[in-house]
Amino acid sequence: MPQPQLSKVEAPAKAERPSLGYAWYVVFALTAIYMLSFVDRQILGLLVAPMKRDLGLSDTKVGVLQGLAFGVFYTLVGLPLGRLADVRNRRNLIAAGVVAWSFFTSACSVARSFFTLFLARMGVGFGEATLSPAAYSLISDYFPKDQIGTAISVYYMGVFFGSSLSLLVTGSVLDALRNTPFITLPLLGTITAWRVVFLIVGLPGALFALLVYTVREPIRRDLLRTAQNEAVTLSFRESWKEIARRAKSVAGISIGAVFQAAPTYAVTFWIPTFFQRTHHWTAGQSGRALAAILLTFGIAGMYAGGKWSDHWQRNGKPEGPLRVGVICAIGTFVLMMPATLLPDASWTLVLMAPGMFFLAMPMGVTAAALQHIFPNQVRGLVSSLFLFVLNLGGLSIGPLLPGLLNDRLFHDEKAIGASIAITVGASAVLMLAAFWLSIEPYKRDYRLMERSA
Repeated sequence: MPQPQLSKVEAPAKAERPSLGYAWYVVFALTAIYMLSFVDRQILGLLVAPMKRDLGLSDTKVGVLQGLAFGVFYTLVGLPLGRLADVRNRRNLIAAGVVAWSFFTSACSVARSFFTLFLARMGVGFGEATLSPAAYSLISDYFPKDQIGTAISVYYMGVFFGSSLSLLVTGSVLDALRNTPFITLPLLGTITAWRVVFLIVGLPGALFALLVYTVREPIRRDLLRTAQNEAVTLSFRESWKEIARRAKSVAGISIGAVFQAAPTYAVTFWIPTFFQRTHHWTAGQSGRALAAILLTFGIAGMYAGGKWSDHWQRNGKPEGPLRVGVICAIGTFVLMMPATLLPDASWTLVLMAPGMFFLAMPMGVTAAALQHIFPNQVRGLVSSLFLFVLNLGGLSIGPLLPGLLNDRLFHDEKAIGASIAITVGASAVLMLAAFWLSIEPYKRDYRLMERSA
């Protein structure tokens, strides 16, 4: 067979790229679905105290439920699901995932032990693993190259919209039911208030599954083609060879993203507990404070990261996403790391706000960076590999390490601020190293991709 190459002759004239207006609608629809996934993913953050009491959990076990239980299954099934996103209808894949993760979130309400809650969280991870590889690939087919960074950054805003909504809903429900510890429901009987929260956030999943079907499956672009302009069908092994050719870039971006995600998860999961234990805030106060920071400074940082990355790309600096990562690491270390060491809650918030701006900057552009150096046939698989590393590392380390430090190093629940600071500071240093060392390999892979096109 002739040597495959990338061709700019992508599709017949009738398959012109959809309008940017519809493309942005697709981004907003996918962002809403991603928001729902993070509501379900982050719900445990304000339920630590009642779950520990009712199920007899330690801080370490809580960290395992938030990170490892979800993250291991999310990552293990992510690779085959990413491959499906390359060869099957991406919209249908996402719809099936929404139904699955919503069902298992609701199932958490009937868990009676650490083990059964662990299994339910694994199910949530299975469903959510369908979303992002397919979403990255869809967005890349809807947008020109110099707008992908901003588009995927907007999609990533679902992280903070979802985390904030989870904090607000969970905190408000717990505050409202503070004097009503038990609720009687049809079929389920009498259950504790924290179990009701799982039902409230799990049941709307069916409506979001219908939202998926307002998104059209686009024509796949930037396909690897033969010299005769025929799209190449890559085997699973051939797809892995394409990834291996860009191994240094993939590894550097993925590891940098791990150490960006670890402090993000540590902060979003443990900060409400920090305020409750250290400053005696209620669950509602803690949730509202963190939600306000995520919805303002977090989203602003994510948008700024996408715009700066696309600006550098238009001006001949394809390593823009990695530059954003370097800036993130420095700002996180200087501002976010010391925030939880201060004795005054007001000063903690003063540092956390700009710290979250910097911490959020590369969340979308790191995923977008991989879309720039791979043909369409491999984007779902490489995205799932990226998420495999990201979540196995970041989602495991971020929630687990503060709890582990509390239990094993400090032996003191009120030392949670120091545990968060250690997690954030160490992650920022490693993030800086990973992104900085990846700049030259990435530039080389980007140039090779440009020449082949």
